[in-house]
Amino acid sequence: MTTVLIADDQPLQRMGFRMLLEGTEGMAAIGEAANGAEAVRMTADLRPDVVLMDVRMPGMDGIEATRRITAAGGRARVLILTTFDLDEYVYAGLRAGASGFLLKDARPEELLAGIRAVATGDGVVAPSLTRRLMDAYTSRARGPAPADPGLESLSEREHEVLVAIGRGWTNTEIADRLVLTESTVKKHVGRVLAKIGARDRIQAVIFAYDKGLVEPRT
Repeated sequence: MTTVLIADDQPLQRMGFRMLLEGTEGMAAIGEAANGAEAVRMTADLRPDVVLMDVRMPGMDGIEATRRITAAGGRARVLILTTFDLDEYVYAGLRAGASGFLLKDARPEELLAGIRAVATGDGVVAPSLTRRLMDAYTSRARGPAPADPGLESLSEREHEVLVAIGRGWTNTEIADRLVLTESTVKKHVGRVLAKIGARDRIQAVIFAYDKGLVEPRT
């Protein structure tokens, strides 16, 4: 059972998410928060697998709430939802430690798939956001990146896998292109995430772009 905390200041929006979750086998909505401060407190109390986090809420917003939840080191992972196509919130939200970012107009099956992905340690970003998001990252990080112990600790093969993750390749695509089995790729991915200190693939993508390993449209 995947447990979900819904954080949104709109009661009707929370009700819609709850109805969707309650009608889906294997998922349960275990709480609702109307602002960021409530989301942080309820996450600590209820220990959900996933927090569906709105961005713009009164008082503490979703970005700061995400930062506090991930900094606490618990198991909860944050999936940010917004009505806005792309703005500073995307960049700030993933920087704060969110494991994914979807638009509120996503189809129900897309939202449920995103929740499942985040709950299992993967990451998800709405396809319509991915390219512009990565362009935004690189526009903020021109020039050589400082040396990083995590990057330097990677083996040659692990380095190749990190670049592949940064390019958005799935495990199947990495296996095909690097001529490896999927089980071997999974092991490499796990070691890469551990060495660079990434919570999931989304954070690994950010790391790869920050370090200049991947450029837009590669």
